[in-house]
Amino acid sequence: MLDDIKKVVDQKMQRALEALKTDLAKVRTGRAHTGLLDHVMVEYYGSMVAVNQVANVNLGDSRTIHVQPFEKSMIGKVEKAIRDCDLGLNPATNGDLIRVPMPMLTEERRRDMTKIVRSEAEGAKVSVRNARRDANDTLKKLLKDKEISEDEERRAQDDVQKATDKAVAEIDKMLQVKEVELMAV
Repeated sequence: MLDDIKKVVDQKMQRALEALKTDLAKVRTGRAHTGLLDHVMVEYYGSMVAVNQVANVNLGDSRTIHVQPFEKSMIGKVEKAIRDCDLGLNPATNGDLIRVPMPMLTEERRRDMTKIVRSEAEGAKVSVRNARRDANDTLKKLLKDKEISEDEERRAQDDVQKATDKAVAEIDKMLQVKEVELMAV
């Protein structure tokens, strides 16, 4: 029973870390990387699919992403999807190749991006703390129902707190790496 609680807490905290990692990857740093377009969705025969499902996405150079749709009829749709996404990108079509140049980030924009990254990290910390709270509430209920002893509850709470501290430290490390990456010119 206690192992199940610990496993659920670990899973919730891992999901929070994975979500933060995904969100941080979306924040662009001025350098091109193919993961930037992973969340861009395009309509393909009536259903929404990721761009990398309908096109080859690779790097032209450090400042340009090349997107080559598998079907010529998809060029306009893919270009529109990239333009309409919230990344502020301006793709240009050249034959059957879509070039996506990465604009330079200004100092002010870098600071704005840093604020966004910090709020994403804080959201992840809140998720981790919510997982801790849920686990502790469950432990208190088990103690109240006399299904576990006080010592078992205290040990389990300590384990949950250690997992929380570890997850928060990981979030702080990811945040610090992303901030350094953003502020590097």
